[in-house]
Amino acid sequence: MFIQTEATPNPATLKFIPGRVVLDGGTMEFANREAAMRSPLAERLFDVPGVTGVFFGSDFITVTKNDGDWQHLKPAILGAIMEHYMSGAPLLADGTIASDELADEQDEFYSEEDADTVAQIKDLIETVIPGRCASIGPGISGLRLDCDGTFRKGDNGRPSPPWA
Repeated sequence: MFIQTEATPNPATLKFIPGRVVLDGGTMEFANREAAMRSPLAERLFDVPGVTGVFFGSDFITVTKNDGDWQHLKPAILGAIMEHYMSGAPLLADGTIASDELADEQDEFYSEEDADTVAQIKDLIETVIPGRCASIGPGISGLRLDCDGTFRKGDNGRPSPPWA
C-alpha cells in the first residue's frame, strides 16, 4: 500500500492520501481522543504521541500535531494508517464509512418557502468551499448558516466569529 503525503498551508497539519475511499461522502473531524472513539483509525492515529486532531475527507486523512517534528511523527502515522487498512477494520466503530451529514439534515429547520434558497446555499457550500479549502485540512468542517443569515464555522468544536 502506497500512501502519499501533501503539505497544507498549516504547518501543524499534514495530508495523507491512501489511494482509496476514506469516507463515503462528507467529512468527519475528531478534535480529541474522546471523539476518536467513534473510529478505529482515528483512535490509532491519536495513539501517536503529539497528534491533536484527525480529519477524514472522501479520499484523504489530515492529521494535526501540537509538537514534535513531522520527520519523527510521519512514519508512525503512516504505519497506523497502513495497519488500519491492512486489518480490514471498518472506518467507524459502527461498521460504516459514512459521515454524520444525514443526521445533520434531520436536525435542520427552516420554512418550506425558503427550501429553494436553502438548497442553493447548500449546493454552494458543498461545491465551491471544499474546492477552495480542501488543502487546509481540519478546522474547515462545521460550516453552518445561522438563523440570522450569518455563516459561522466551528474550529475543533469551538464557536468562532462570523465569516464576512
